[in-house]
Amino acid sequence: MASSADQKPQPHVVEECRGVLQLLSDGTVVRSKALPFPVGDGADRGDGRVEWKDAVYDADRGLGLRMYRPAATTAEVDEDVRAKLPVLVYFHGGGFCIGSYAWPNFHAGCLRLAAEVPAVVVSFDYRLAPEHRLPAAHEDAAAALFWLRDQLGSDPWLAGAADPQRVFVSGESAGGNLAHHLAVQLGTAGLDPVRIAGYILLMPAFLSEQPTQSELNTPATAFLNREVAETYRRLCLPTGANKDHPLVNPFSPDSPSLDTLDVGRVLVVAAEGDLLRDNNVKYAERLRAARGQGNDDVELLVFAGEEHAFFALKPASAAVGELVQAIRRFVTTEGAK
Repeated sequence: MASSADQKPQPHVVEECRGVLQLLSDGTVVRSKALPFPVGDGADRGDGRVEWKDAVYDADRGLGLRMYRPAATTAEVDEDVRAKLPVLVYFHGGGFCIGSYAWPNFHAGCLRLAAEVPAVVVSFDYRLAPEHRLPAAHEDAAAALFWLRDQLGSDPWLAGAADPQRVFVSGESAGGNLAHHLAVQLGTAGLDPVRIAGYILLMPAFLSEQPTQSELNTPATAFLNREVAETYRRLCLPTGANKDHPLVNPFSPDSPSLDTLDVGRVLVVAAEGDLLRDNNVKYAERLRAARGQGNDDVELLVFAGEEHAFFALKPASAAVGELVQAIRRFVTTEGAK
């Protein structure tokens, strides 16, 4: 009989994230099928305004996407838009560790964007940490856009509705971070012949070792509090990296200069009660300052009374309705140029 000294210790939990992800001491990752936040009111609605379908953009890695388009003909959708609709690429949030385009709240937000902008919306998954630490998600986001470039000219479901000269790259939280890095990599012309007309960053995940005032003011009860942000940091970044790593801190000395970044039009959305608010505002202000007085290509919106990720948390809310209308104005203003 083996003695207790011969028995290997059982793996134990060393990291836990939002009740749906555990990292064990032997490196095993355990994921739950549960959702880390309540399904918002109206998150599962299918009111017939939008049709959608799933596809795969990287079969080897099992990475998929969901495409949305208004169910009505373009003329019925809005007489003020062009014959073809703008394309809104969307990357979900989740601290680079959790999330999927198929989660009900993310799905509901994309339904609303497709119906109310209106737009062809393409929502991509990407590899998640800690199994795939950064820059895996950034690599996948770039691959997703190159897949889309090829599909816009060949997939009848997309080509019949989508305007390849009006592609907007967006994302919330971690997805907003991905949008920033795609802007650095691709600018407006990096998908030629497809044109990236603008970038939309919703509460982008920009961190820093030096805590901001909004971080210090964030209560422990907030959806994104300092403890949760630290957990994401430990799980998603290369081992040993801190919050000044250039993949999460655009102001880091090792990050590409925002003063020379030429990415066309940018909409940055911040939430008043968000831990990330100050870094979001600083990002927009730095982009604005670099372009000089009189340039209105960078727009900053701060939503009073809202906290981090309200687009995903409350997809049927009035605040999200206001946000969708702001995105509509941003997109249609570009179309008028």
